[in-house]
Amino acid sequence: MKIVIAPDSFKESLTAMEVANEIERGFRTVLPNAEYVKMPVADGGEGTVQSMVDATNGSLIWTTVTGPAGDKVNAFYGILGDSYHGCEKTAVIEMAAASGLHLVTGEQRNPLFTTSYGTGELIVDALNRGIKHIIIGLGGSATNDGGAGMAQALGAHLLDINKKPLAPGGAALATLQQIDLTDLPPLLAQCRFEVACDVNNPLCGDYGASAIFGPQKGATSEMVKQLDTALNHYADVIAKAGIKDNRNLSGVGAAGGMGLGAMAFLGAELKPGIDIVMHTVDLTSHIQGANLVITGEGRLDSQTLHGKTPMGVASVANSLNVPVIAIAGCVSDDANILLAHGFSALFSITPRALALAEVLANAKSNLYACSKNVAALYALSASSK
Repeated sequence: MKIVIAPDSFKESLTAMEVANEIERGFRTVLPNAEYVKMPVADGGEGTVQSMVDATNGSLIWTTVTGPAGDKVNAFYGILGDSYHGCEKTAVIEMAAASGLHLVTGEQRNPLFTTSYGTGELIVDALNRGIKHIIIGLGGSATNDGGAGMAQALGAHLLDINKKPLAPGGAALATLQQIDLTDLPPLLAQCRFEVACDVNNPLCGDYGASAIFGPQKGATSEMVKQLDTALNHYADVIAKAGIKDNRNLSGVGAAGGMGLGAMAFLGAELKPGIDIVMHTVDLTSHIQGANLVITGEGRLDSQTLHGKTPMGVASVANSLNVPVIAIAGCVSDDANILLAHGFSALFSITPRALALAEVLANAKSNLYACSKNVAALYALSASSK
């Protein structure tokens, strides 16, 4: 019997690998002789680097970079290991690690001035290590600079009317007059970039980067208007530089316009995060021949249908006619819709009504107990066939 365990993390409590370990531990108490394949996965957001490093026996690289507020921060990215099935040396970067909202205190949250420069420094570090394929997750940024800071860290010259380098932040984009890419490193052209993007916002307008995501980064209504105008001008100058104008493309508004910057300066391709991760870890080949797949995340609800890890795992398992069970920290009232989309059963690890702090603190033991019960039920079902 082959059982594949492919969960996402339970945010604020367990990494995806820790989740997989507890599920395996619970199942082994009931089915000790089964073959267990653990494939921690993610959807491109927080935890993607750790999941993909764990899944491929890779490594984390820590380095000091420029944080979103201009101070120095310790940031990380991952290099995939020997079990990665691709032929290229691959790095995975979470933009939030260098340019994330969590790196900026409440009073410093001002997207007029926050910069994505540190994300560019992570890219440079990876290029200097010989990386030929970089995956970038865009979730959780503190910035609204369209990736301008990232481009400057790579060596692009973004100049104002006086031929001076553009100041950091989204507001300065309104003063951009010229883009000079002659000093971009040759290594950049030798690297393939994929961007994990799970939103469909364009760059500007009522559904653009500034209007939808600006307020959570500290923007007032007036600042939103200023940032939106600045991003539109930024796109104008990019187009005048002979770079394809992608401002209306779905997803380029992600992470304060980093989607646009990644396409313009990295030649990146935007894709759903779960698709990138599943392809990179070759999830299909691991599920082939399995009797059961177990997936999960911190919360299962109707939004799980829209590009979240369990839905991606279920789609692969369904294509191979392998049943799928989902285990989560909690299962919402509207989660039953998942049963019509390829899931055989949904389980919550929370045994009773608990305060959030207690739920998080006891996640490991509750997951183990739930997994043991799920395994017993599965064994009973299998024996009756």
